[in-house]
Amino acid sequence: MKLAGLKSIENAHDESVWAATWIPATETRPALLLTGSLDETVKLWKPDELTLERTNAGHCLGVVSVAAHPSGSIAASASLDSFVRVFDVDSNASIATLEAPPSEVWQMQFDPKGTTLAVAGGGSASVQLWDTEKWKLIATLSIPRQEGPKPSDKNSSKKFVLSVGWSPDGKRVACGSMDGTISVFDVARAKFLHHLEGHFMPVRSLVYSPADPRVLFSASDDAHVHMYDAEGKSMIAAMSGHASWVLSVDASPDGAAIATGSSDKTVRLWDLSMRAAVQTMSNHVDQVWGVKFRPPGGPGPRAGRLASVSDDKSLSLYDYS
Repeated sequence: MKLAGLKSIENAHDESVWAATWIPATETRPALLLTGSLDETVKLWKPDELTLERTNAGHCLGVVSVAAHPSGSIAASASLDSFVRVFDVDSNASIATLEAPPSEVWQMQFDPKGTTLAVAGGGSASVQLWDTEKWKLIATLSIPRQEGPKPSDKNSSKKFVLSVGWSPDGKRVACGSMDGTISVFDVARAKFLHHLEGHFMPVRSLVYSPADPRVLFSASDDAHVHMYDAEGKSMIAAMSGHASWVLSVDASPDGAAIATGSSDKTVRLWDLSMRAAVQTMSNHVDQVWGVKFRPPGGPGPRAGRLASVSDDKSLSLYDYS
């Protein structure tokens, strides 16, 4: 397995690019790359030339997360202004605006069926689940307060929820917190199941394996990537190689590899059979906030693609084979 650089766009945004995801292909158009930036805009890009399809304004502060509905027709952007804007991909018409208290909107992800949007709730120490038909809040998955030696211990601030991930069967939501804990929830029962231990610094990104709904990958400021059996509560592997914070992790559609982005300015490709990094890409000159594999399906050639975005304002596209 390897990555090969295809194209980079310098100054893709006017400020740091903090978020990226792929909007799945529809019958009428290929998959699009969606990026969100500190410059308060969201941009849609056409692969493989990375031509700019459209720029969306509408947020008052930087965009911290973007998410795409599995249908490919709807996407969402979340900003430091604590609003989530849900919009029609092809027309940019606003579908809904979801409001949260300050500092309670971070990463977000649609479930595999597209019925629910999960939002990492920051200082609320919870994950909010929004129904995608009526855009109503249907559940708040709260992390239980752990019994500390001192009741005055500021547990809630440490449980600041940064990241969220759905299992491929849609039955579980996992979230990563500032203190390094990962919490797993049973979605149907809106019930906390257990914590996954091992990180001691912020967990900024989570992704389940598309090949196995039990396997969860996490990226942390402790410079490690962990592979968990999220049902059995056990760590399968701790993978090191980055020289600094690991800010983003994504799993390849074939389930054979993961990619990571780090504040050491690199993108790494990891072979899961070896549980080791097999390639390092150094396209970026500042920290890499997002890496994302293109989902399978859709018209046209279906080669593997990975995108990365960075504080250096650029966007890079790679062939994955």
